[in-house]
Amino acid sequence: MTSIGSGVFEIRIDTGVERRVFYVAKFQEAVYVLHAFEKKQQRTSKRAIELGRERLSELLAQRRMNQG
Repeated sequence: MTSIGSGVFEIRIDTGVERRVFYVAKFQEAVYVLHAFEKKQQRTSKRAIELGRERLSELLAQRRMNQG
């Protein structure tokens, strides 16, 4: 999901209802889930993408603080 950020991937789950999970798995200590949601339209909503970006930004800021 380069629209969200480098290293972000998407899991697609179809059980009659489309579900999506945005996650980052490039760090040694954990896989971080940024956002999980149900899709009701064909396109991923702008808000879902924005939320994924915000959470990735927060995660990266927190990691920088903890390393410094």
